[in-house]
Amino acid sequence: MKKICQQISFGLCVAGLNIPSFAGITFGNAESDTGALTISGALRGSYTDKHYGEAASDQKIKFDTAILNLAYESPKWFGKLDYRCYQYDQLCDFSTLVYAYAGYHINATDNITLGLQPVPFGPSRYWDSSFYEGINNTMGLEDALNLGASYHFELPSKTQFDLAYFATDGGNYHGKSKDSARYTANLVQTSDPATTQLSEKNMWIARVEQPLSFLNNDDFKMSVGGSYWYSEIENKKNAQDGSRKAWSLFGKLNYQNLNIVLTGGKLDINSKDTTHPYSSTLGSFDSEYDLANKGYFYTLDTTYTFKNVRDHLNITPYLVISGYDKKQQGFATSQRNIVGLAWDYKKISLYTEYVMSKNDPFIGGSSSSLAAGNDNKWNKLVNVVLSYNF
Repeated sequence: MKKICQQISFGLCVAGLNIPSFAGITFGNAESDTGALTISGALRGSYTDKHYGEAASDQKIKFDTAILNLAYESPKWFGKLDYRCYQYDQLCDFSTLVYAYAGYHINATDNITLGLQPVPFGPSRYWDSSFYEGINNTMGLEDALNLGASYHFELPSKTQFDLAYFATDGGNYHGKSKDSARYTANLVQTSDPATTQLSEKNMWIARVEQPLSFLNNDDFKMSVGGSYWYSEIENKKNAQDGSRKAWSLFGKLNYQNLNIVLTGGKLDINSKDTTHPYSSTLGSFDSEYDLANKGYFYTLDTTYTFKNVRDHLNITPYLVISGYDKKQQGFATSQRNIVGLAWDYKKISLYTEYVMSKNDPFIGGSSSSLAAGNDNKWNKLVNVVLSYNF
C-alpha cells in the first residue's frame, strides 16, 4: 500500500489544473475555411515534502510529466487532443490519453462535441484553482473525462445548457495495473477478487447555469447552476446492472480580481454487490482505492489574482476546502484542504501548495481511506510544481 500511495501522490501532483494556455506553434489561420492546427505542450518537475511518515528519500526534486497538446480550430469545426507521459520509477512507466474530441460550431454559442471529453458535471471541468485538486477529483466527479457526445447551447436569457451521453469511461492505457492506468478516477476491474469488479456505462448528464443579470455589472458577476448524473454500473461478478446517481448545485462569484466558487451535492452508487454493499473500487493514475457509495460532497474555492505585478508576472493566492461526508454509519469523513500560490510568468508556471488532509488515499492514507477511512488524523504535504509551457 505504501508504494501505491506514493504513486498516487506523484501522479496527482501533476494532474494539472488551470494552467494558462500558450500559443505553441500554429499552422494556418483559424478564421479561414481550412482552419489552424496548433501544437503545444509542457514539461513539469516537482518537489514534495511529506509530513506523514514517508521515507526522507521521497523529499526530492524530480521530473514528473511531459504533455503533448494538439488543437484544431476553424469557423465550423474544432478538435483537441492531450496525451501525457508520467514518471514514477522510470520515464513513461505510466502514460495516458486525457482527451481527444472533435466538434462542430452550430453558431457563435452552440456546439456539438464527440469523443473523449470533459463530463459536464459541476461548475466546470475544474471545481477549484489548486494544482493538486480537491477530494472530489479523487472521487471521479471533478476533472472527469469519458467517451461520448455532448450538446452545448445557450438561450437569449444567457442561460447555458449542457446535455451529454457517455457510452463508457475514458479507458485504460499504459501502466502496471490491470485496469487503472487512466487519468480519470473510474469504476474499475481489479486483479484482486476480494474487491468489486465494476464498469460504468450509459452515462446521462445534464447541466444548467444561469447568470444573475440583475446583479451583474462591469465589476461584479454572479451565476448559479446545477447538474445531474445518471449511469448504469455493470457488476462483472454477478452480471447485474446497478446505477450511479449524483447531483450538484453550484454558485460562482467574481468581483474584480476576486473569484469564489462553491459546489455541493450528493453521490449515490448501487453496485449490486452483496459482498461490498457500501463501497466500490475506483482506479486512476495506475492505482486502486475504494470509495464510499453514498454521501455528500463539497468544494469551496477562493482566489485573488494580482495581475502584472512586475513585467507580466501574475500571482494568485488561493484557498480550497473540500470534503466527502459519507452516509454509512462508522465511515469517517474525508477532507482535503489546500492553501497555495500560483506564479505565472510568460511560459513559466510555478505552484507552491500546502495540503492538509485526512482519510485521503493520496496523502498518508490507505486504499480504504475514501470508504471506511483510516486513522482520522490530519496529514500534511508541501507540493511544489514547476511547469515550462511551450
